[in-house]
Amino acid sequence: MTKEGISLLAASPSSSSEGSSVVKEEGGVGGMWVSGREAGGLPWEEVARLLTTDPSSGLPSREVLTRRQIAGYNEFSEAPDDPLWKKFLGQFKEPLILLLLASSLVSLVMGQLDDAVVIMLAIVIVATVAFIQELRTDRALEELKKQVPVTCMCQRDGNLREYQARELVPGDIVHLSIGDRVPADMRLTHAVDLTIDESSFTGETEPAPKTSSTITTNSYGSSASSCATSVGNMAYMGTFVRTGRGRGVVTSTGERSQFGELYRMMQEEEAPRTPLQRNMDALAKKLSVFSFCFIAVVFVMGIYQGIPIQKIFNIAVSLAVAAIPEGLPIVVTMTLCLGIRRMAQRSALVKGLHTVETLGCVTTICSDKTGTLTKNEMTVTCAVTSEGDECQITGVGYSSDGQVVFQSGYSDLANEALTKLLESGAVCNNAQIVGGNLLGQPTEGAILAAAIKHGIYNAQDKYQRLEEIPFKSETKCMSVKVKNKKTGEVEWVMKGTVEAVLQKCTHYHQNVAVLPLSREKQQQICAISTEWGRHGLRVLAMARGTSLSEMNYLGIVGIMDPPREAVRASVTTLQSTGIRVKMVTGDAQETACAIAKAVGLQVRAGTVFSGEQVDGMDERLLTRLVQEATVFYRVSPRHKLRIVKALQQCDEIVGMTGDGVNDVVALKRSNIGIAMGTMGSAVSKEAADMILNDDDFTTILSAIEEGKCIYHNISNFVQFQVSTSLVALSLIALSTLFGLPSPLNPMQILLINVIMDGPPALTLGMEPIDDDVKLQPPRDTKKDLITRQLVRNCVISATIIICGTLWVFRSEMSDGMVTMRDTTMTFACFVMFDMFNAMSCRSHSKSIMELGLTSNWYLFLALTATMGCLLAVVYLPFLQWIFQTEGIHISDWIYLLCLTSTVLIVSELRKFLDRRWEVRRSGEPIRSFWSNGKKASGKPSWMDAV
Repeated sequence: MTKEGISLLAASPSSSSEGSSVVKEEGGVGGMWVSGREAGGLPWEEVARLLTTDPSSGLPSREVLTRRQIAGYNEFSEAPDDPLWKKFLGQFKEPLILLLLASSLVSLVMGQLDDAVVIMLAIVIVATVAFIQELRTDRALEELKKQVPVTCMCQRDGNLREYQARELVPGDIVHLSIGDRVPADMRLTHAVDLTIDESSFTGETEPAPKTSSTITTNSYGSSASSCATSVGNMAYMGTFVRTGRGRGVVTSTGERSQFGELYRMMQEEEAPRTPLQRNMDALAKKLSVFSFCFIAVVFVMGIYQGIPIQKIFNIAVSLAVAAIPEGLPIVVTMTLCLGIRRMAQRSALVKGLHTVETLGCVTTICSDKTGTLTKNEMTVTCAVTSEGDECQITGVGYSSDGQVVFQSGYSDLANEALTKLLESGAVCNNAQIVGGNLLGQPTEGAILAAAIKHGIYNAQDKYQRLEEIPFKSETKCMSVKVKNKKTGEVEWVMKGTVEAVLQKCTHYHQNVAVLPLSREKQQQICAISTEWGRHGLRVLAMARGTSLSEMNYLGIVGIMDPPREAVRASVTTLQSTGIRVKMVTGDAQETACAIAKAVGLQVRAGTVFSGEQVDGMDERLLTRLVQEATVFYRVSPRHKLRIVKALQQCDEIVGMTGDGVNDVVALKRSNIGIAMGTMGSAVSKEAADMILNDDDFTTILSAIEEGKCIYHNISNFVQFQVSTSLVALSLIALSTLFGLPSPLNPMQILLINVIMDGPPALTLGMEPIDDDVKLQPPRDTKKDLITRQLVRNCVISATIIICGTLWVFRSEMSDGMVTMRDTTMTFACFVMFDMFNAMSCRSHSKSIMELGLTSNWYLFLALTATMGCLLAVVYLPFLQWIFQTEGIHISDWIYLLCLTSTVLIVSELRKFLDRRWEVRRSGEPIRSFWSNGKKASGKPSWMDAV
């Protein structure tokens, strides 16, 4: 839309439900916009008069140009996109990145160029990875424009021809036919057997039948003014014509359409910060406080020692800079990237780095029904013939996969009765299935698919259609008059609702005989139909006869959009780990409750609410009831948004699944928006944080497991990084403040920070998913990344490493002089301590034997490479010259191996005592420390065999 159009729209009075929805413009232009609510309640002639248009000839071209100056183009405006440089600089606004930038600047001012370069390199890597990831996301507004069809058939100047959809203005006359996508909101003036698929707006599986008749406000409820509520004589932008043809006058275009209301709602919503981002923010604040406190302590100790203030300041600031783990952001970023790659291998496409870990925090999943829990393909699941034979029909959708199973056993008579029933449904039918794709109404496609599963192909080819009475909402049935091409017999074939068909039937088939249809038989048929309806099935009856007033009843079929395979198992598993699952759908109550029960949700009194009930609740009541609710039905996008916000008010981390346009606002607002990759609309995919490429609800399970694993691995790395930083700080601080020589020279410290610590730390983020971690409930997002337990573990490990390293340094420096052997032994001791510490940090609670020494091959290779690097530094001459080392004897290595392994031994002992304490507190029997469960590989540990 042009800027001029935007300004004029802003200046014009907007529509409201309290006053007239017609907008008048100055300058002689007539009525410009009419809302769908207002237009549906007026005769179409009155709507045309308000819009000053001629339904027979359309608008004059000159008038179109005038109106476009006011209304703008039929498209969505968006703010100018930020340039790439500004997006890249935006990556530096995270608190931890800002802290590192300050640290780098201080290092540079103090002449510590190596530290400044290392820190800046880490920052640039993190910002670049995040920037590249951002370029692939947040294109939802652009995708909204793609929902508007490119061209349409429009009547102007008395001529019907093809125009660009973006050129439409209010008052244009648009013609619709089967397969068209509606280009703008329209008040229908003519409708012939017109049905429109509005599932992307309303969640209804069945196409909505359309009429040109006037519909009063009461007939479509008070909620019609809310977004994505269907009105029977309106066609909405972005919906799809399934059958028939129609014509209408454009009432709203661009951002004033129903689609535009969703657009504005999505613009207003901001995606919340992820739990990991909040944790990293808290960590940055704590590190800042720690740095200042550390400077203060060093100052006090330095003054007490009589060290000059300038020197104290240099020491304190240098140590404070070293205390900030510059490797943390890069390892976290790389760990999240690896998680995204692993999820892609499991058919889950995650678009945001921090989104990956948020999956492990999800406490509630609000799932759309149509296309998410179900396949959005109507299917005949059962049938009862006039003979009384019941059968189940397997398979889902419009393919031939499936078979007919007779409940009381197969017989020729039962088979013949079912054949006649399904053949009649296939003959009284206007749909086609081509290559597994449906052309026509889903209900008719379901009957065709059932006939094919029973071996009935091309049933219509056997007959010549003479006459058709299409389905109407008044008659609730469809009838065709056909002539058998072989016998020449002429008869009527009918399908429709049970009540409508039974009114036309006088007889039914029973054991080859034709018997009068008694009242008792009708009651029996209606009882079965009612019972099926309670289970969410749509029931259709079939009949044949020589006269429409004397038909022979053939039987009924039950049609539904069945749940996807394995959804029930996935829902059960999610609930067992403490994750609530709720259904949020635009479908009817009976259907919603039936599907909810089928997928394992607990449906009972007080857990099922309608969109109308949600409208009647204030925020406090909705917040109180939303946690216990299981099913929300007949909901609009506004209701979905309120439900998500209410859950977030209860501190829930909400995952919202959906595939339609009506889900897009809630998808963006939720903590994790999950869209379907195959059946989902383009806009839902772009608004979501994660896309299920296989449309399998079960994939959410795998994604949540991956999210839990990622946070588990990040906490392991943090423990390793913090303990290593404590050791480095303590060694330098103690030696400086107490006047001791430095145990390590600057080049050795640089090598440890860049080479020795980096690869093991990064590979801790590649630890395989632990079975125990999978079964853990969602993590408490209120807890900080650095917990008391993690601090305790770090202090224990750091104390052992500090004492061991200083012991080696002091014992080697017996003559009071620092030699190359002294620093070599100290350097090797520190590196080997770090290697054993990395092994102990693989899990907070599990023994290294349970995990398996080589289950994380990446860590195994990293430790091997670190050891190789250490040997090269000790024995290669040119590296000896750079790092001031010398070769040591094998007995020295054995001594160091025994000493440095104590950090792993103490860690294993600590895990054993922690486990005994947890078991004793829980009252469970104490199992063997070495055989608690299985290894990460799923195989028994070697102690199990013993």
